[in-house]
Order: sequence, then C-alpha cells, then structure tokens
Amino acid sequence: AMLAMLDRAIDGCLAGEFAAMVTAPLHKGVINEAGVAFTGHTEYLAHEFGVKEGLMMMVTDTLKVAMVTGHMPLNQVPPSITREIIRSKLDVLIKSLKIDFGIAQPVIAVLGLNPHAGEAGFLGKEEEEIIRPAIIEAKKSGEIVMGPYSADGFFGSMNHKKFDGVLAMYHDQGLIPFKMLHFHDGVNYT
Repeated sequence: AMLAMLDRAIDGCLAGEFAAMVTAPLHKGVINEAGVAFTGHTEYLAHEFGVKEGLMMMVTDTLKVAMVTGHMPLNQVPPSITREIIRSKLDVLIKSLKIDFGIAQPVIAVLGLNPHAGEAGFLGKEEEEIIRPAIIEAKKSGEIVMGPYSADGFFGSMNHKKFDGVLAMYHDQGLIPFKMLHFHDGVNYT
C-alpha cells in the first residue's frame, strides 16, 4: 500500500497532473519484506523518473545539506565515493540551489570523509586523492566550492551559516547535525 501510494504520486507528476509531491516516512523493511528492493525515496524516485542522479537534501530556510551517498551500509560508503560521484552530486546541488531556491551563485561547503578531514593523509587518503580534486574541478568550472572541512567541528562552530549548501559524504554525517539543529522544521527535498 505504501509503495502503491508513492507510485500513484509519481504517475501524477509524470503525467503533469501534479506539480510536486509530498511524502511521509516509509518503513523500508516492510517494503523489502514484500519482495520489493527499496532503499529509500531518493533512490526510488531517481529510478522511476529516469534520472541519472537523485540527490537527498535536507532543507530549511537557513540550512541545506545534501549527501553524496544515501541509504547504504557505512562499510560501503568509502568505495562508493569517487571524484565523479562528488562532481555529479555537486552539479545537482548547485543546479537545485540556483533553480529551485533562486540563489544566483551558491557558495558550497564540502565535508571530508575521515576524522579531521584526513589530517593531510594521516587519517585517510580520500580527502587528498578524491574529495579535494573534485572540489578543484568544480572551482575550475566557475563554482564557489570550498573544503574539505572536518565534519566534526563544522556544524558545532556554526560554519554552516556561511554557506548556501553543504555536501556531506554520507547519510548520518549530514543528517545527524541537520536534525540536531532543525528536527521540527526541516524537510527532505529530493
């Protein structure tokens, strides 16, 4: 029944009957127990709308946090983070901020994957080998993208207030601080 309602909303959007959809939380386990592989709204909607990249973004008027990876086990996150996927997610985030939120030249913060953003490679190589090069590529295309920032101190020091959008590497890295700050007034914008 949950999936049937979601499919009806998708059909209405595809047919032009609806301009947008609002969803409620779904129990992923129940849907999977019914025999349908379902990891979340973002992935399902991207597939059903035939788009290459969907983007999960948690949104309020003052904070927008998007994730490079979505609903996946934590041990699958590092191998899933590539320069290409970061660039793709950055492109979707920037386009959404421009078109959907009317921000002419968004300023984006990118979080690192490892503690202290890898400490120059001593606590992980992903920042130097994957994340920083993706940021440099985005800057070369004229976008204002900064980082990688150490995720543990970024929100606590209120650095997020200096940016139009934040790109986190994985689900909990972005959602825990977002929900700590905006549990009652934030929404998931796909």
